[in-house]
Amino acid sequence: MKLRISALLPVILVAASGLTAAPAFCADKDEAGILYWVAPMDPNYRRDKAGKSPMGMDLVPVYADAAGDAGTVRIDPRMVQNLGVRTARVERGKLWRQINTVGYVAFDERKLSHVHLRTDGWIEKLNVKSDGEQIRKGDVLFELYSRELVNAQEEYIQALRGSNDYLKRASRERLEALGMSSAQIRQVARERRASQRVRVLASQDGVVDGLNVREGMYVKPATEVLTLADLSSVWLLVDVFERQSDWVAVGQPAEVRLGYLPGRVWEGEVEFIYPTIDPKTRTLQARLRFDNPDEALKPDMYARVRIYAGPKQDILSIPREALIKTDKTQRVIVALQEGRFRAQEVIAGMESGDFVEIISGLNEGDKVVTSGQFLIDSEASLRASFNRMGSDGTSDDSAETAE
Repeated sequence: MKLRISALLPVILVAASGLTAAPAFCADKDEAGILYWVAPMDPNYRRDKAGKSPMGMDLVPVYADAAGDAGTVRIDPRMVQNLGVRTARVERGKLWRQINTVGYVAFDERKLSHVHLRTDGWIEKLNVKSDGEQIRKGDVLFELYSRELVNAQEEYIQALRGSNDYLKRASRERLEALGMSSAQIRQVARERRASQRVRVLASQDGVVDGLNVREGMYVKPATEVLTLADLSSVWLLVDVFERQSDWVAVGQPAEVRLGYLPGRVWEGEVEFIYPTIDPKTRTLQARLRFDNPDEALKPDMYARVRIYAGPKQDILSIPREALIKTDKTQRVIVALQEGRFRAQEVIAGMESGDFVEIISGLNEGDKVVTSGQFLIDSEASLRASFNRMGSDGTSDDSAETAE
């Protein structure tokens, strides 16, 4: 016994729908639109009125609209309600370019200071013990012993005892060049005694980051002793997809949310856009700046970021859930009159929140399905395949299969 694939398609169509009877997709009881009746197992068996097939099954009606449009299906209104089909209208108006992305908190590099020495020496007493310590401007970071600094102080004292103003000025400038502050130089001039240990002071408020020395270590000018970072303001570095790179601009408002502080929103703006694309991630990096008086934003924290990149005017849009995406096409299910639905290919544009732009394929006022569209789409695809393969009432012998 041999069966043709085209003969099995009506059964597949019914099974894929999940409905109890084939006429559910053509349940309009007005027989004026019916072209003919066919057997579910044999589309070559056609009759002008309802009845039974040779196998005892109810004949299936073929409607004029279904025969004329391979992408159109008809569903009984009761079944539409049972499937929970919802629709929305295609609207024309304004759609905001919203960039939803993630970023991480970084130090404001304009508020960083690195501590280097201008001479070699030994750290005799280290007041900073670990990273993260809070430092105030003027605090003593450590005390340094340097033979060069001691010798320079003694030369300055000798010059003060003489009357040569040039030597006085030159020896003082040497102490400044070696890193002594004006207050420390005045103390040497007042006491006329060289200090064996020179105190190194913090130049700003901040937290210690990258402490690279320990007490007693010998250091050189090339050694980065530590870094001070002021957290009163921070940067937020975000990645923008390459396809959205022309949306973002300096000055655009942005909102930031952190997972560990639900409900709190930080408001800032785009301060700088880096000029290159990351070759690995194919993203453009933008920088936002935020005041951080309570230091709630901490470096290396991840954040959810929304940048408001301005509106796009006079465009068609639909709910994003109505769009069906495949590898090759984008389509929607258009709701027609009298329970009919049609699969319609579209070209989608930008996405913004819960909406997506439609460049072509739809008109203002069209109704698209937003719930249940995948089931209807599968039925429309099967109906189109059935019509293509069985339009001449036969199929090639190559489509036969042995029992």
